[in-house]
Amino acid sequence: MDALLERLRSGLPAEALLTDPDITASYAHDMASFCDAGAPAVVVLPRTVEEVQHVMRTATALRVPVVPQGARTGLSGAANASDGCIVLSLVKMDRILEISPVDRIAVVEPGVVNATLSRAVNEQGLYYPPDPSSWEMCTIGGNIGTASGGLCCVKYGVTAEYVLGLEVVLADGRLLNTGRRTAKGVAGYDLTRLFVGSEGSLGVVVKAVLALRPMPPRQLVLAAEFPSAAAACDAVCRIMERGHTPSLLELMDRTTVRAVNAMASMGLPESTEALLLCAFDTPDPAADLTAVGELCKASGATEVVPADDAAESELLLQARRTALPALETVKSATMIDDVCVPRSRLGAMIEGTAAIAEKFGLTIGVCAHAGDGNTHPVVCFDHTDADESRRARESFDEIMALGLELGGTITGEHGVGVLKKEWLARELGEVGLELQRGIKAAFDPLGLLNPGKLF
Repeated sequence: MDALLERLRSGLPAEALLTDPDITASYAHDMASFCDAGAPAVVVLPRTVEEVQHVMRTATALRVPVVPQGARTGLSGAANASDGCIVLSLVKMDRILEISPVDRIAVVEPGVVNATLSRAVNEQGLYYPPDPSSWEMCTIGGNIGTASGGLCCVKYGVTAEYVLGLEVVLADGRLLNTGRRTAKGVAGYDLTRLFVGSEGSLGVVVKAVLALRPMPPRQLVLAAEFPSAAAACDAVCRIMERGHTPSLLELMDRTTVRAVNAMASMGLPESTEALLLCAFDTPDPAADLTAVGELCKASGATEVVPADDAAESELLLQARRTALPALETVKSATMIDDVCVPRSRLGAMIEGTAAIAEKFGLTIGVCAHAGDGNTHPVVCFDHTDADESRRARESFDEIMALGLELGGTITGEHGVGVLKKEWLARELGEVGLELQRGIKAAFDPLGLLNPGKLF
């Protein structure tokens, strides 16, 4: 420990090192349940690339594991510390280095908060689409590490679609530049995409070149009530089959709607079994909403209410953004699943989740990015009740098994981390797992970066 601190201090300012155990303990884990976390030896908060390089050179020389972190809003334990590790928190590297309206790119450090970047580019008539529900807190580096999504994915895609280039400090301290600033580029293997979703296991992202889009028109939102989740999912299929491109297509089940009302008094219809929100940011969103409203009625919607203006639309979106915090108030703890299935199997996924909730005697609310099949079943449980905690974990696993049975994936945007290691192996298969481990060994032969995650 003394040797580690001495070497770190030789290349870092004093304020960049945190060693008080009471303080370092607060950096030990992210927001996931049922994920073990160790006690870090030290927390480092660098401000420069050179400081990150110094940390990695020190770690390599002394064979000390390093856990990169952003804002720790993750839900899979990917940012959890291991015993005796260096926690490398990138939150102080928070500068927006460049915004180019001509090239339609932004160059940022990893600690920039998603909402801060979004507002900065909006001021120049540009748009950075990825918008996780935690966008007011989560960082771009963390978004890259877990390949985050958000409410707009149905039209605009996830973080991976917007990362053009990266500057990465490797495990041994070398600096790697990947990708490009240009609109096109296919030179060599796509190492940039390899780092997106790697959860800090291949290198430490210290700079990112992000693609931007022109600012779209303000979107209008429609809310549709359904007598069953199956009917709402049928409407989703009809909307996509007819070629519509909504900017948002979100679903909340009855449990979620009631939780939102209880927490925020938003006046959502508690009689509904499923509430579908659909938005368009086209030149004539009202016409698009009218067409979608007819499809919802054809699928059995009991009420279809288009918003009259942007303010009313924002209120409905706020209700959806409140879904996860609201479900967290139902019991003392939650496990938030992240299973993505083909759109055509979305109804089976939600109905299957309801059956799992009944089987285990639990409250499981479902909100979903319905347009891309990404469901978020939220298992609510009393963490002080050992039996209920056990049932929560077992139900979580059954939900993931159901997703794989339906041709889906164990995570659409939250990552694997500690929580889903066993399930990643099942999804990839023996050959896929062997190749992924080989990639890890090529970038990090000593296994120092975020050990115990993914595999």
